[in-house]
Amino acid sequence: MRDVFLLALIVPSVFAAEYRPPEPVRPIKTLLLDWRDSTRDRVVPAKIYYPADAKGPSPVIIFSHGLGGSREGYAYLGEHWAGAGFVSVHLQHAGSDEGVWKEVGILQRMAAMKRAAADPRNAVNRTKDVSFAIDELARMNERDGVLPGRMDLKRIGVAGHSFGGHTALSIAGMNYSRGKLGDGRDERVNAAIQMSAPAASKRVRTYAYDSVAIPVFHMTGTKDESPINSTTAEDRRIPYDHSKGEACFLNFDGGDHAVFSGRKRLSREAARQDELFQRHVCRGSTAFWEAWLSGNESAKRWLLAGSFRTELGQAGFFETRRIP
Repeated sequence: MRDVFLLALIVPSVFAAEYRPPEPVRPIKTLLLDWRDSTRDRVVPAKIYYPADAKGPSPVIIFSHGLGGSREGYAYLGEHWAGAGFVSVHLQHAGSDEGVWKEVGILQRMAAMKRAAADPRNAVNRTKDVSFAIDELARMNERDGVLPGRMDLKRIGVAGHSFGGHTALSIAGMNYSRGKLGDGRDERVNAAIQMSAPAASKRVRTYAYDSVAIPVFHMTGTKDESPINSTTAEDRRIPYDHSKGEACFLNFDGGDHAVFSGRKRLSREAARQDELFQRHVCRGSTAFWEAWLSGNESAKRWLLAGSFRTELGQAGFFETRRIP
C-alpha cells in the first residue's frame, strides 16, 4: 500500500514537469529603426519585437525576409517569439526587398525579382546586414535607450525564409564560392532556422555546406516550389542532407512556399492549413531556440525524443541527424 501511495506521488510530478513550448503570453512591444552602415553607405531598416516585461537580458533572434519582402513581414513569428521571451529583430534588405517589385510595372515584376535573386551582390549584402545588425544591437545594449542591457548577445539565433533561408545558412557557414565572394559566417551566432532555402547546384553542393558548424532547423513542405529559381520541393532537403553539423528537418505534408510567410490566403482551406502549419512552426522553433540558445535540456528532449513528432501527427514529417 505504501508503494502504491509513493507511486501516486511520483507519477503526477513527472507529468507536471513535462516540457511544453512556452505560449506567447508575455506583453510585447515593437521598435522601428533605420540603421545606417556608413562603410557601405547603406540603410538597414529593422523592426524589433521584444518582451515588455523582461527583467534581464533575453536571447536574440535575427530574421531575414524572403525576396521582395520587408521588415513588416513574418509578424506572426516576431510576435510569437517575443511573447515567449525572445527579442526578435526583423531586417529589411535593400536590393532584394519589396522595392524590387514595387518600383516596376506589373508585367516586369517577375523579371525584376529573378534579376535580384541572381545578383550575387544581394546575397553578400544580406549577410553583411545581419552582422551589421548584431553590431548595432551591441551598441544599443550598452547605451541609454529603449533596450539597454535587455539583450543577451552571447545567445543569438538567425532565421529566414526563402532568400532569407539562404542568408541564415550563409551566416551559419554555407559557402557556395569557396571564399571568392567572401565568408558570410558570423561566429557570434549560435543556431539557425532556415525555411525553404534554395538548394545549391550539383556542382557545388558537395562542399557548400561543409562549414555549417552550428545547429540548424530546416523547414519546408512537399509542395514547396518557387517560380524564381529551379529548386523543386524534393530539392529543399538538400541543405539538410549535405550539411555535416547537428540538424533537424521538418517537411509539411502539402505545405507550399508561402506557408511560412504569414501572408493572407484567398482560400479558406489554405488559410486553415496555414494556421495549423504555422502553429507547428512556432512551437517547434520556440523549443529549438530554448534548447540551443537558452540551454534548456527539457526543450531539446521534447523536440528530439518524439513529443514533437507526436504533436505533428499527419501534418508533416520530422527527422534529426547527428544530435545526441
